[in-house]
Amino acid sequence: MAGLFNRLKTIFSAKTDQALDKLEDPRQTLDYSYQRQLELLQKVRRGVADVATSRKRVELQAKQMNAEVDKMTVAAKRALEQGREDLAREALTRKSGLQQQLGDLQAQHAQLSEEEEKLVRASQRLQAKVDAFRTKKETIKATYSAAEAQTRVNEAFSGVSEEMGDVGLAIQRAEDKTLQMQARAGAVDELLASGALDDPTGFGKDDITRELDAMASSSQVEDELAALKQTVAIGDGRQDAPELAPGTAQQAPGTAQQVQGGEQPSSADAQQPVQGDDRREG
Repeated sequence: MAGLFNRLKTIFSAKTDQALDKLEDPRQTLDYSYQRQLELLQKVRRGVADVATSRKRVELQAKQMNAEVDKMTVAAKRALEQGREDLAREALTRKSGLQQQLGDLQAQHAQLSEEEEKLVRASQRLQAKVDAFRTKKETIKATYSAAEAQTRVNEAFSGVSEEMGDVGLAIQRAEDKTLQMQARAGAVDELLASGALDDPTGFGKDDITRELDAMASSSQVEDELAALKQTVAIGDGRQDAPELAPGTAQQAPGTAQQVQGGEQPSSADAQQPVQGDDRREG
């Protein structure tokens, strides 16, 4: 039972790690790390400021104690001048206590100064590391973005991406359907042409019917062409030898010349056809 539980735990951890790896963006991780380093640097700087403040406070206290020590010295001297040895002793006792406190303050000041120097050096080192990390971060982000863009372009060109894959499948299905429809249309045309299928519209004919119709059409065209040639030949013959009207005499050449020369025929000549016609009527 424990082994099964461990296996399930391992599988769950592996699946979770794989899912998180897909969701993880290195650029976001780098930005988060840089932000954490800036926060740490800010804490170090605040520590340096706090230590410097403490050191400054100790310096002020030491300055006040030095003033008190000088004051006790003056007080003891005046007491001796006035013959008050007891007051002089009390002033010197207080002076001794102030000097001990001053010694402690000096030791504390030295310790704070040393701690401040350490924090300043640590802050400088951390600042340098943060600056270097920022430069490296920007370089890695730029490289990652370029690699990501190149990968997307390559996947788009190679058709590996999901979008291009869908487009390729759609094109393939369209081509398959087009070929299927063309094959079906060709098969139906062949069946109609062979007479295996009847055309309900009456426009479809087989090869023999179409050949017979073509022969009949050609024969009809030839007949019409022959009749048209005969008509044209008859018309040309009439134009070459026109028939004279009844009672119309042929003019003599001399008369024709006279007419062409501008001379008018005589009245006797003009009446000759009329007489001829009267005779024929008689």
